[in-house]
Amino acid sequence: MKKIINDPAAVVAQSLQGMAAAHPDLLRVRTDPAVVVRADAPVAGKVAVVSGGGSGHEPLHGGFVGAGMLSAAVPGAVFTSPTPDAVQAAIDETNGGAGVLLVVKNYTGDVLNFETAAELAGLDDVDVRSVIVDDDVAVKDSTHTAGRRGVGGTVLLEKIVGAAAEQGADLDRCEELARRVVAQVRSMGMALTAPTVPHAGQPSFDLPDDEVEIGIGIHGEPGRSRVPLTSADDIVRQLLEPILEDLPFESGDEVLLFTNSMGGTPLLELYLAHGIAERLLAERGIRVRRRLVGPYITSLEMQGMSLTLLKLDDELTELWDAPVHTAALHW
Repeated sequence: MKKIINDPAAVVAQSLQGMAAAHPDLLRVRTDPAVVVRADAPVAGKVAVVSGGGSGHEPLHGGFVGAGMLSAAVPGAVFTSPTPDAVQAAIDETNGGAGVLLVVKNYTGDVLNFETAAELAGLDDVDVRSVIVDDDVAVKDSTHTAGRRGVGGTVLLEKIVGAAAEQGADLDRCEELARRVVAQVRSMGMALTAPTVPHAGQPSFDLPDDEVEIGIGIHGEPGRSRVPLTSADDIVRQLLEPILEDLPFESGDEVLLFTNSMGGTPLLELYLAHGIAERLLAERGIRVRRRLVGPYITSLEMQGMSLTLLKLDDELTELWDAPVHTAALHW
């Protein structure tokens, strides 16, 4: 294992300290329990949007804390759910009196721990709602979930709902928007190599040099199939077709296409794949109205990619276009 680390047990805490040093104008960080909070939180009268999950997926979630997106992020240990007390601390530090929306990826530990924190906050008369993201079409169940996993759609939801909250939308409206995004977003990923968790010191799974895993999860969970290494055209098609069939997406639809690196895939390859996806969508009469390309929800250094499609309407497009200022996303 070759990584730029000191002690594997201290990776997350030391990374958070570095993040705080790099972005003092955007956020503040506490390490016990670990919480990343936007610098001006709590904002009186504004719905707080809070998310989180295991570390190792950076810039998700801490990189999306700031104006127009998340109020706070709760990082657990690498590939490990944050504890309820950390989620509760994030709620306490961001509640400005208008309620809190929790954005939760559909992993068993995340769902249980965020739910526990919401119940504890409710005892203090804080209005907390939870929305579970389950956009991965690759599998129905996995070792980490009951139902579909939450993956790339999480980034798009956090941006859209964060924009609405920034504009003054109330908690009911933010929750409705989040559920609409969940209903209209689908994703699928693949891997060329496995990630290496620092405290494990070896790859999460074995994948021969001449094979790829189609439908991989962001923690290295198995996918739909393991197939021979093939062309970029074939790989993109194998990701895109299950996404299109699931909602389904149809000719005349307008979409946001998110082409994501799993952490180790260079932009040279990612842009190549994005171009193929745009062409395949155009052939089906589906218009790509907005785009996002880059490493936004990763799996440490895993080489691979994922595609996410969100069916757009005018309101969702306007909220996507709204200003955002975070460490990882800004316009």
